[in-house]
Amino acid sequence: MNIAIVGTGYVGLVTGACFAKMGHNVWCVDIDKKKIDGLKNGIIPIYEPGLSEIVKSCYEKGNLHFVTDLAECIDEVKMVFSAVGTPPNEDGSADLKYVLAVAKRFGELVTKRPTVFVTKSTVPVGTAKKVREVIINEMVKHAKETYGDDAASREELECFVLVASNPEFLKEGSAVQDFMKPDRIVVGTEDIISMMLFKELYEPFIVDNPGKLIFTDIPSAEMIKYASNSMLATRISFMNEIANLCAKVGANVDHVRRGMGSDTRIGNKFLYAGCGYGGSCFPKDVKALIKTGEENGEEMSLLKAVEKVNENQKSLPLVTLRRVLDGFRGKNILVWGLSFKPETDDVREAPSNVVITSLCLEGANVYAYDPIAKETFKRSMDNNLMNCKFALDNLHLIDSKFDVEHVDAIILLTEWSEFRNVDWEIVKKKWPECKFVFDGRNIYDRESVEPVGFKYFGIGK
Repeated sequence: MNIAIVGTGYVGLVTGACFAKMGHNVWCVDIDKKKIDGLKNGIIPIYEPGLSEIVKSCYEKGNLHFVTDLAECIDEVKMVFSAVGTPPNEDGSADLKYVLAVAKRFGELVTKRPTVFVTKSTVPVGTAKKVREVIINEMVKHAKETYGDDAASREELECFVLVASNPEFLKEGSAVQDFMKPDRIVVGTEDIISMMLFKELYEPFIVDNPGKLIFTDIPSAEMIKYASNSMLATRISFMNEIANLCAKVGANVDHVRRGMGSDTRIGNKFLYAGCGYGGSCFPKDVKALIKTGEENGEEMSLLKAVEKVNENQKSLPLVTLRRVLDGFRGKNILVWGLSFKPETDDVREAPSNVVITSLCLEGANVYAYDPIAKETFKRSMDNNLMNCKFALDNLHLIDSKFDVEHVDAIILLTEWSEFRNVDWEIVKKKWPECKFVFDGRNIYDRESVEPVGFKYFGIGK
């Protein structure tokens, strides 16, 4: 099938590449000419395991194309997917200007035959109605400009407007695998043409289990993504609150987690305590669902608490180490991990932003290392501390986890594999003055860290 994907970020590029890998003919559209030229030359703008190989292979094979305008492919495709960003507004609501801009361009161009417009971006309930209205308005405008009094009526043109919702459920760091082997595919549609096209499009992905393809009405599809991410965020914040209580009553959250997770009604996923969730999805989606609730007269008290717990959790390493170090001024703090999770360079809403910004502002000399996210974090800090040069001067982004001479404390914030198997005796020999290790992801245990001379702090144990 011939399809177009508008937007070449995490969602759009993975979606386009994986559809192409399964034999579809895909045009990836982005107004950023530099990015499109780079993709044509094999330069992938994001880090995602396995993506680069698929993009290069399908582009060379000729069924993955990169263009800067939807007009270059609109007459060829049966479906257009909008995968542009929906960043949060200041009030927490999703900013739909990019989605609606794609819809406007689609409405300007679709004049010859019905083509399905699909929202792949995470959008609040009711977005499809707004998209449909924008498309129809543009089609009516174009018809009047072209045919004058002989133009088709609004009612007649509405028959050509097919809108659907197909939310993504990709996890950064495993997005390719998630797309190629989905646990479910949700499609919101209200017409038979779109339904048949989706069945054809996703047929290669569900041959082992056709039940993975779930059709719903459009508002339900829009809600499913927000509800899913908010539930996962809720589990994380719940376990973080339990962990904080465990620390005060002498319990071990790892033991509690295993006991809870063995209950089949609960399961063991997303029960790991840590220093808070981040990334492009959970924080944004929780905020957006809270805002949607407020707009419809629902308080969403639970999600507000989830958000508050998460923000507080990000500061836990600071609270603990500030006390034992008697402040941070002049101290050398080594931070392992900057991305919000392993296998991605995404630092949006990552705990590292909160921890390192505060450390720098409080006068610490921060030495930070991440296997992949060094450059994205540098851009983030340049923005966070742009008006505070002395604090920015306190930050040193290093090239290996041992690339520093003196250390007073170590903070682990991301559970990259290279941080898991640490020989603490070697660490102590390198930095005999270092007394404290804060394990923000609970990947170490006290028994392996403290015997060599460190004081170990975990989350809830």
